[in-house]
Amino acid sequence: MYQVVPGGADGTTLYSAAPMKKKMDREGRQLMMASILGVVLVIAAVVAWCYYTSSLRKADILKTGLLDLNKDGFVIHNQAGDIVFQMAFRSGTLDLDSCSKEAEIVSCDRSEAGKLNFFIQTVRPKDTVMCYRVRWEEVESDRPVEHAMAYNSSHWYGGAETSTQHWPISISSRQTPKPFITSDIYANRDDFGGILERYWLSSNATAIKINDSVPFHLGWDDSEKTMRFQARYQDSPYKPDPGQPPYAELSYRVCVGHDVTSIHKYMVRRYFNKPNKVPSEVVFRHPIWSTWAMYKTEIDEEKLLTYAANIRKYGFNCSHLELDDRYTTGYGEFDFDPVKFPNASSVFQKLKADGFLVSLWTHPFVNYDSANFGVGMEKGLFVREPAGQLPALVSWWNGVGAILDFTNPDTRDWYSSHLRALMSKYSGVVSFKFDAGETSYLPQQFSTLLPLRDPSTFTRRYTEMAIPFYERAELRVGYQSQNISCFFRIIDRDSVWGYELGLKSIIPTVLTISILGYQFILPDMIGGNVYPNRTDGGQRLPDRELYIRWLELSAFMPAMRFSIPPWEYDTQVIHIAQSFATLHETLVAPRVLELASEVLNTGDPIIRPLWWIATDDEAAYKIDSQFLIGDDLMVAPVLEPGKQERDIYLPAGRWRSYKGEYFDKGPMHLTDYHVNLDEIAYFVWVQESGK
Repeated sequence: MYQVVPGGADGTTLYSAAPMKKKMDREGRQLMMASILGVVLVIAAVVAWCYYTSSLRKADILKTGLLDLNKDGFVIHNQAGDIVFQMAFRSGTLDLDSCSKEAEIVSCDRSEAGKLNFFIQTVRPKDTVMCYRVRWEEVESDRPVEHAMAYNSSHWYGGAETSTQHWPISISSRQTPKPFITSDIYANRDDFGGILERYWLSSNATAIKINDSVPFHLGWDDSEKTMRFQARYQDSPYKPDPGQPPYAELSYRVCVGHDVTSIHKYMVRRYFNKPNKVPSEVVFRHPIWSTWAMYKTEIDEEKLLTYAANIRKYGFNCSHLELDDRYTTGYGEFDFDPVKFPNASSVFQKLKADGFLVSLWTHPFVNYDSANFGVGMEKGLFVREPAGQLPALVSWWNGVGAILDFTNPDTRDWYSSHLRALMSKYSGVVSFKFDAGETSYLPQQFSTLLPLRDPSTFTRRYTEMAIPFYERAELRVGYQSQNISCFFRIIDRDSVWGYELGLKSIIPTVLTISILGYQFILPDMIGGNVYPNRTDGGQRLPDRELYIRWLELSAFMPAMRFSIPPWEYDTQVIHIAQSFATLHETLVAPRVLELASEVLNTGDPIIRPLWWIATDDEAAYKIDSQFLIGDDLMVAPVLEPGKQERDIYLPAGRWRSYKGEYFDKGPMHLTDYHVNLDEIAYFVWVQESGK
């Protein structure tokens, strides 16, 4: 509003300019505020756009192939978009701001705890397979690295032989990660077994292989449904490379395929060793006869000759006799006890003349009271104490002694020369049963000529000693040993029905070892070992029904092995044994030998799970009491006491039973299918007419 004031000298009225100035000042301030607000809005928009574009860039970094990465872990999808694999980072979380992507590699250099070397690389080796290389390496701390794999959405197979074997893997309770190394599970039943590999396979067509360089520990948690993969050097038998800090690295490959069979075939061809020879054909065709369960350490030449004579008397064939424990004077010696075998040379000559070849029991121990203990001390043949001067004494099931250091070429030559000398001296001795070899028999602290970063490398070196004798040799341990062309024997069985080293454990164990790449499999002795307090009924012999059912199952394994002979029972048992030995020779062995020759190129199992030919059928993934020989011979033994019937699953296709029945509406379940005591149910796949 304008203000009226008195006029000037001429008396006119004047209007004041002060209100106009105030108005202009006020409008200027308003304009300035609007300008500042505009600048702020522009800056906010720029910041928002930068954050938005950064988020878009980061989202792209966190996705590679069909894998989604976040700070706490990653998930993998199949081609249909379903999640088939989940891994959680338990030892730390990634700092996603440190991540970048170049081509098919996502890499990060920090976690919330500090610097690290992390990457995931996408590899597509073929149209139907997508693989991911994962590596988490600590670079400034010796803390463990742990990733937890979820297993609740599928069935998993592989890993290791165990004392209580299930198929698929059955996990209960909680286990903190422990060294994944070979162990004698007969003596240490909660450990991992003598045959193991860092490989697992799932029904979701996913496989994981832990790298050899990892100081690998395995645990699990049933409440969380996770398997815990851990790398560490603290409180561990693994050792870093000399001169290197003990910084852990966890690295592995995860591959996803179209179905479980095809992804396993890819993994075997890509990552597993394969044998280059097939063992002696006669071992596949005719049973091995072992002295162990029958005579234990009380064997002598008279009992050996009587045993052989009875094999012929009752009309059985024999690939070779297996002379087991205590034929020598002491443990660690390589000649026959003159008291037990006063006429050793003539005994073996007679056996050979009668058509019997012999393999001898051997092991890696030299007891302190053996004549060869001093020799080994003088020559430096033993695993030593950490200081490297004295042998590291170990306890094993036959006493206390030293263990041979197979990283030492001199030890290997010394041991092999003694085995060859036995074969040269005694006509008819053709091979050896290599017992023990597990890492669990090494002392907690030790040194070897060549340092062992991974203690299970000791197992690998021991298995190599069998190579010259491969045709009839057998091993009970294996680690990266699939190229050793020998039979691999499952650990000793108790004379019981159940899953803990009993009859029911045989199929799950054989299937597990097959998936790990060991195809020339020797099941344990028919009826088990008849150890005191580990025999159903507590008798001198295995339960009669158990023995018969065990015999029937063994007839459909790659090789058969007797020890307790059928003539220890009655005429019916003898006839059943003769019948199944013949069935093995005429039906099973020809098919197994055909498949054995294929193993050299493919590594595919001889003994196969049902899902091998039924990948779309959920029921096939859970069956642990049936198996396939190849793709076309399905076996369903009776494994329950007092039963002469069982339920049987038949995959899709046309099948002919051993009774001559035809079934062609599969997949189907046969309920309470009758199987007499002297029978085993088996079915042959029949090609449909016109195909």
